[in-house]
Amino acid sequence: MRRMSGITVQVDERWVPPDQRAPGRAKPARKPAAKARPRFRIRWPGALRSALIRHVTLAGMVLIATLVFIAAFPWKATVNGVLSWSGRAGYKVADIYVEGRAKTPPDQLLNALGVKRGDAIFAVDLAAARRRIENISWVRSAIVERRLPDQIHLLITERSPMAIWQNKGRYFLVDAEGQIVGDQIEDYANLPLTVGEGAPDHVAQLNELIRAEPELSPRIKAAAWIGERRWNLTLDRAPDGITVELPEDDPVQAWHDLARLEKQQQLLERQISAIDLRLPDRLVLRAAAGAHEQASGKRKPNGKDA
Repeated sequence: MRRMSGITVQVDERWVPPDQRAPGRAKPARKPAAKARPRFRIRWPGALRSALIRHVTLAGMVLIATLVFIAAFPWKATVNGVLSWSGRAGYKVADIYVEGRAKTPPDQLLNALGVKRGDAIFAVDLAAARRRIENISWVRSAIVERRLPDQIHLLITERSPMAIWQNKGRYFLVDAEGQIVGDQIEDYANLPLTVGEGAPDHVAQLNELIRAEPELSPRIKAAAWIGERRWNLTLDRAPDGITVELPEDDPVQAWHDLARLEKQQQLLERQISAIDLRLPDRLVLRAAAGAHEQASGKRKPNGKDA
């Protein structure tokens, strides 16, 4: 380190002038610069480029012409002609077979099918016919098949009414899914009568009750949907029957409890007009007109009173 005229200069004491260096001490060689990679370009000959443009243009024109032809071609007339030819060749409807029909009106079924004898069998839209048939109130599901050369087969599954719904002075048959089937109730006098706004929407729960206790369920003569949340059942016993008030929560268990008490104590033979099962652990009996019996008891198996 030397200081010269106020400037500090750092000198490397090991530096040796080139003329005083030892022989054989050569200057290190520099690495050669990397060569630039060649760039490849495709140059289309003029004739080939012109041919390529012509072919692409021709392909576009053919595509446009094809689309115009498809849009303008009278396909409907052609299809009708083919169907007419198939009918003359023997592929036309000669017979319509229906399986599973018991209550569905035949005229409604044929109108929904939309097929008549002599129609070209290939012209029958099976999917549309099935949808129309399943819109009939009595029909739960339908299968429509084309069996060549000349048969249409229709298999339907009908709905099974399980209750009668009284609404605004009219009566309707209702199946287990709450579907209104019809209003011809003459052949279904043994079904329970239901009342209440929205009762058909909850007939599935009523059906569950009916199936839960096969020995007790035949005594159900009427069911009222109360407050849009629970059922009251009317059991058959002269003169006015017994009203069973079921809870909103777990009505099936309450129904089981009533069946058990009936087997143990013949509860339904007493002079009572109502049985209140809305409390989870107790039942309340209300005496019939002219009787003096009114009591409450436990619903559990260890209860001795009813």
